[in-house]
Amino acid sequence: MPGPDTSTAEPPAARARGPEGEQWMIEHRPDALGPVRREARASLASWGVGPAASDSVVLVVSELVTNAVRHALPPVGLQLRHDPADRRLWVEVTDGGPAIGAGDLAPDEHGRGLLLVAAVALAHGSRPHHGERVVRWACVAAD
Repeated sequence: MPGPDTSTAEPPAARARGPEGEQWMIEHRPDALGPVRREARASLASWGVGPAASDSVVLVVSELVTNAVRHALPPVGLQLRHDPADRRLWVEVTDGGPAIGAGDLAPDEHGRGLLLVAAVALAHGSRPHHGERVVRWACVAAD
């Protein structure tokens, strides 16, 4: 599980707010994760999401963004949505498709992040998006 965020890097370069929630384009480098976690936590707080649900969403964001940066091509995008009517939070991470050699790790060297996502999410999965691009998503209870 990712530790506390202590980085002082700048926030992600591109951020958009709208009725669907918040979206970020994330720099394709490992040190971009700290600012993304901070931004996600700030968005969740502005929506009035409690600490337990916020921690679960930030864990999902951490795991899905880390996987996209480590195993996929850019661009990497993040979308957070809050559906107050059904008390659900949605996380979607879009990447540019599999990187060369992304499947070269031994089975015991990867896959634990998705087990963490499965443990805290109501549901999760992936779907194709414009050719080789992929969207990985998870739904977390807002309570």
